[in-house]
Amino acid sequence: MQRITITIDEDLLETIDSVMQRRSYASRSEAVRDMLRNEAAREPALPDKTPCVAALTYVYDHETRALAQRITRTAHDHHDLAVASLHVHLDHESCMEVSILKGKAASVQALADLLTAQRGVRHANLHLVPVQLSDNRHAHGDGEKPHTHIHA
Repeated sequence: MQRITITIDEDLLETIDSVMQRRSYASRSEAVRDMLRNEAAREPALPDKTPCVAALTYVYDHETRALAQRITRTAHDHHDLAVASLHVHLDHESCMEVSILKGKAASVQALADLLTAQRGVRHANLHLVPVQLSDNRHAHGDGEKPHTHIHA
């Protein structure tokens, strides 16, 4: 076993202590190990090259030094994966982003990790949906054009 040291805010420590008591863990370490196991089990089981669409949601503290600019820059640097984004001001400090992503599972996961692993980002969740792509040629009002359809 390895020993690590982490720094967390008081609210998160209260959450750990609450889970520890509710589930009768013998120590905070056991509670945190179990939480990490649960998180690892949530990792996507999609092969890296699987096409997918995804919804990435996260809350962040916009007062964290240059975080909003880093998030925006990261999204611009990966514009090929970003379909749309919704930004909501929750209170004076917190914002929620919901980003719709599209691409290969490994690329989408990597972008989600870049965005959500930054200091000041909380409550992140990525929901990956595997899809099949098909190229079609048919009319949509302004003539026949080839385009890709996404089948979930």
